Amino acid sequence: MDNCRIHSIETLGGVDGPGVRCVIFFQGCPLHCLYCQNPDTQSFAGGREMALAELMHTIERTRPYFGPGGGVTLSGGEPLAQPQAVAELLKACQAKGIHTAIDTSGVCVTAPALEAARLADLLLLDIKHPDSEKCRALTGSGLEGPLKLLQQAEEQHQAVWIRHVVVPGWSDTLEVMDALARLLKSYTCIQRVELLPYHTMAAEKYQALGRDLPLPGVPAADPVHVRQLEVYLRERLA
Repeated sequence: MDNCRIHSIETLGGVDGPGVRCVIFFQGCPLHCLYCQNPDTQSFAGGREMALAELMHTIERTRPYFGPGGGVTLSGGEPLAQPQAVAELLKACQAKGIHTAIDTSGVCVTAPALEAARLADLLLLDIKHPDSEKCRALTGSGLEGPLKLLQQAEEQHQAVWIRHVVVPGWSDTLEVMDALARLLKSYTCIQRVELLPYHTMAAEKYQALGRDLPLPGVPAADPVHVRQLEVYLRERLA
């Protein structure tokens, strides 16, 4: 495997899949989501080069922490923008009996990316907005990629967790939840749907990059309202 570009590694992740996770954040993302909380991961020129052996050494050192109930999650950035590295890393983990997950926007659906995605035990798939045009306005890309990846997961009975960020003024209404339910209801591969509240804690990161916050004036989502929307959505998906 050629060296891949890695932004950072979190050794005790608790929200990126089942159990405790070693989360590897790949550098670079084709999208520029208006609510991106990690703008420092967007550039493909950032991060640092790491080889498969170095990554596996880190994973093996943290394995006592995540044990049999956790595993490794490949996140980013967009991990499937580096599909060869992802595929080889997944194979190396699975050869050692380590549970694997990919946290992806679904924007990369080249043949190598789809093949790499197929190898993961679990997909954490972002659905940015259930309306393709609003999704494009919010992120720079529509729903075609995520739905292609979701259909592949459905066909191979691959476990999927859906994630959706609730952004005030964009996706914080019951109507959006209804549309999201209609989009997802027919897929049997989806094990759970998580709503994540938009927040503004990345303002300092944008400032450090010399960039303005892409959603000026948009407040953080109310966590109580987000939980109410999640209950409503789950009822529509039941």
